[in-house]
Amino acid sequence: MPVDLSTTICGQTLTTCVYNASGPRTGSSDALSKVASSRSGAVLAKSATVEEQTGNPLPRTFQADGKGSLNSEGLPNKGIDYYISQNTIEESMGESGKPYFVSISGHNLADNLDMLKKIDKVSGISGVELNLACPNVIGHPIIAYDFEQMDSVLSAVAKLKLKKPLGVKMPPYFDGPHFEQAAKVLNKYKSSISYAASINTVGNALVIDTVAEMPAINPKGGFGGLSGPAVKYTALANVKKMRDLLDESIDVVGVGGVETGEDVFQFLLCGAQAVQVGTKHWIEGASCFDRIVGELEVLMEEKGYKSVEEFRGKLKPWSKAGASKSRAAKKKAGAGRSRADQAKIPVGKGGILPTMIVSFLLGLLLATAAFSALGGEVSMGGFVPFGSLLKIHDELEGARMGPRKKKVKEL
Repeated sequence: MPVDLSTTICGQTLTTCVYNASGPRTGSSDALSKVASSRSGAVLAKSATVEEQTGNPLPRTFQADGKGSLNSEGLPNKGIDYYISQNTIEESMGESGKPYFVSISGHNLADNLDMLKKIDKVSGISGVELNLACPNVIGHPIIAYDFEQMDSVLSAVAKLKLKKPLGVKMPPYFDGPHFEQAAKVLNKYKSSISYAASINTVGNALVIDTVAEMPAINPKGGFGGLSGPAVKYTALANVKKMRDLLDESIDVVGVGGVETGEDVFQFLLCGAQAVQVGTKHWIEGASCFDRIVGELEVLMEEKGYKSVEEFRGKLKPWSKAGASKSRAAKKKAGAGRSRADQAKIPVGKGGILPTMIVSFLLGLLLATAAFSALGGEVSMGGFVPFGSLLKIHDELEGARMGPRKKKVKEL
């Protein structure tokens, strides 16, 4: 029986608990339609402003595979009217039947309130995500780092009495009192907030180009938001803390550094109702949702879970028994890899060649040479010269034995 990956956000059912974050590859109906056609459980549009804007000057992004990403995009988008138009919604969603969410990040409170009023009147939109992890008032921190301002913004939003479910995008927190203050404000408006998405990028990161002796990106002196694998552990901590502190009526959506099904599993263990994918979607495209969801299914089957509800929020405390179980699993996996390696011979950078193939070719050539010595005729077009094959054999043996010789020398 297939595992059940479904979940609910804002009262909407998602067929899988994984969907896209608002960010790259979400700015147009063409890009959003690719998400809708994948195994993503929902579709979330790019954060919109009142008017269309092109964003910061290029280059404004940096990518280091397996490490992290940096961006200072400046919210390039087509404007809120584009993302809430029936034409865009239909082109984006097609016949998928999945929930469609929009995201907003106005330049000021008035912008956000105006956009929320517009969105609330449009059919075909399942909910809206308000970005509280961005600057709002000149000379002040981002909204969710200024708790007095955050309270003021949510108070104004609550007075609108929106019909559409509202989620809020939160920045990363690093200190216990800050988690508590943020949760206190969100809980105050629990009747208006359906979910909190944690985390946005880690702000003010800097990547240096050593060769050019300059920042890797152009805007803001090279400072930008850090995302990708580098932020996953901070994101996990924020999800766990928020789940522990928020009222149970407010869902937590995990986001930050998600690349694999195992990453999703970890966020769900910490209490996430669903998990968003941003940077990996940017790098890999919408096919990442098919892969990630497939990996989650396999992991759940291996662990004997039939639905995400069976393990969501059930992170176990550290124990000696658990640590021993983990070590044993790693040792077993390592032994399996070692046996697989022993059955193969490396061939430069090109891959591997089984020993049996080399032996077969050598035997065939030796037989051919013997036959020729006895007076038989051999076609020169069908065989590798004997000396060449011996040379290849010697090189293969050297490549195979090289690491062993090095280890002996080190000892």
